[in-house]
Amino acid sequence: IVPPFDYSLIPPWVIGMAAFLGLCLLGLIGWWIARRLRRGAPPPPLPRERALAELERARPELNLVTPYQFSIRVSDILRRYVSEQFGLPLTRQTSFEFLERLKHASQFSGEETQLLQDFLSTCDLIKFAQYEANRDEGERLLNEAILFVEGGQLVHASV
Repeated sequence: IVPPFDYSLIPPWVIGMAAFLGLCLLGLIGWWIARRLRRGAPPPPLPRERALAELERARPELNLVTPYQFSIRVSDILRRYVSEQFGLPLTRQTSFEFLERLKHASQFSGEETQLLQDFLSTCDLIKFAQYEANRDEGERLLNEAILFVEGGQLVHASV
């Protein structure tokens, strides 16, 4: 009996080498495509940019929802911003607890602390004391939140 006869015209090592080179080429193409996609994607927005965009998107809601709902929306945006930007647990604390902690922190200037205190006090009045707010107070809350996020200074009303 004659042993099996190899009738292939291409040696086995050539087939193995071609498969190896083909897999390397596919891997290189996949790496190149992934690199191009990553480079093209913009970096995620900073907390400040995200908060300002959310506050501007909330502006039209001022006329559509109740002052109570609007104050909750703006308050949530500002609380999330403070939590993300400064690493403070404002979303898990009451306004009083946060303001007490803020007295011992040096992350905010006196103006910013006062602005945040006024903002949180007004929101608490609307949310918990059923204070009947109007559209002007909702707009003031929104402007205070934007001012705080932008890092601006308070403009005191002259009497």
